[in-house]
Amino acid sequence: MYQNLLLEKQGAIAILTVNRPAVRNAVNDQTIEELDAALSEVEHDLALRVLIVTGAGDKAFVAGADINELKERDGVRGRTVTRRRQEVFTRLESLEIPSIAAINGFAMGAGCELAMACTLRIAATSAKIGQPEVKLGITPGAGGTQRLPRLVGMGRALEMILTGEPIDAQTALAWGLVNRVVAPDQLMSEAHKLAEMLAARPRLALQYAKEAVLRFADGSLAEGLAHESYLHALSCTTSDKAEGVAAFLEKREPRFSGR
Repeated sequence: MYQNLLLEKQGAIAILTVNRPAVRNAVNDQTIEELDAALSEVEHDLALRVLIVTGAGDKAFVAGADINELKERDGVRGRTVTRRRQEVFTRLESLEIPSIAAINGFAMGAGCELAMACTLRIAATSAKIGQPEVKLGITPGAGGTQRLPRLVGMGRALEMILTGEPIDAQTALAWGLVNRVVAPDQLMSEAHKLAEMLAARPRLALQYAKEAVLRFADGSLAEGLAHESYLHALSCTTSDKAEGVAAFLEKREPRFSGR
């Protein structure tokens, strides 16, 4: 079904791999359309609780946009391409289930933007993350100017975007761009360990908590607090809330049903 992606399902966990190792998993237009289709597949499979996103091989997560396509991009095409990529990456960000970027090498340009659209990020010690677009005479266009300052702050985001220089995994951890850093040979096992922990949590509680954080991240505190209260109230109506409280009181492990 996919030429540039691999989608595997292991119980409650889906693993989506950008599979273009010959070009360091560079993203072209077809990859974006396949990503959109894969997200539809994940959304419609209610057995899935977590999505892991990574790149094929050990050199790159996603090294950026496909230069052969970028070479032909004019102003009209630039607007069309970037709006489509923003749309698909926002769809990833807005998934009801959490997603984990397992960054296994270069995450540059569109790769950085793809990773930032995921809920959480784990980087190998070999990872390099950056927005190098200015070196090509262009600006980031798939969310880099918007998500990066929200994660690392305005000053650090401007440094990365204006210099075009990448940062290493430890700097990304210190700046809050990634959540964890592990040895390359431990990356996928660590991603699976985190995914299994999330998969064991009540699905609706995770969905509502994620929505509460993201919906008004750049809005007013009053709006965010009101929305948080509504989502908390909604979570109180679920079977999993009753099960979670009962399990705590009975000193046993909860058996969540996702309802």
